[in-house]
Amino acid sequence: MKEKLKAVLFDMDGVLFNSMPYHAEAWHKTMKARGLDLSREEAYMHEGRTGAATINIVFQRELGREATPEEIESIYKEKSVSFNSYAEAERMPGAWELLQKIKKEELTPMVVTGSGQLSLLQRLEQNFPGMFRKELMVTAFDVKYGKPDPEPYLMALKKGGIEAGEAVVIENAPLGVEAGHRAGIFTIAVNTGPLDDRILLDAGADLLFPSMEALCEKWEQLFR
Repeated sequence: MKEKLKAVLFDMDGVLFNSMPYHAEAWHKTMKARGLDLSREEAYMHEGRTGAATINIVFQRELGREATPEEIESIYKEKSVSFNSYAEAERMPGAWELLQKIKKEELTPMVVTGSGQLSLLQRLEQNFPGMFRKELMVTAFDVKYGKPDPEPYLMALKKGGIEAGEAVVIENAPLGVEAGHRAGIFTIAVNTGPLDDRILLDAGADLLFPSMEALCEKWEQLFR
């Protein structure tokens, strides 16, 4: 695979930043304040969806209807305020070291995230200096469908001018794994959250690691 590998496509939350516990807490609190139920663990299952899609799933289930655009805007705003009230999410252990190996191999690292969390998007350069090019990022602002639809990863291939066989996806969420798999890209899952490994494998992961550090350690062997 090494000969033709050109790019490594990273999800952001739970892969580059250890931010998922904060997202899960913020979603849970924001929904609870409106009398709606979204558990912290369920938030991990929805990770990678756009905020609007997550809100609509809860509304359909609890209220039997779609949320209005106004409701979506106000709930997502509340959730963002809540998320930003927590301590800054740290870099995921092992992420920086892995990125340095990738850069050294002259591969292109790209971010493909369902997040519209500006605070984190702006911190990518600060936390991972010189690693990611803005014009190669795919975020919630670029996509119509979002994960688990393959659209974000297909868009990344297009932006990078590469084929599916020339990339690898690194994901921690079942929906993201499914999106990478459906885009036809070799997908590595890192289980940095509370979900059972089986959930990530069933979503289509080609390989599974327990952490970014474990993946970083085995990186050279993988593509030798």
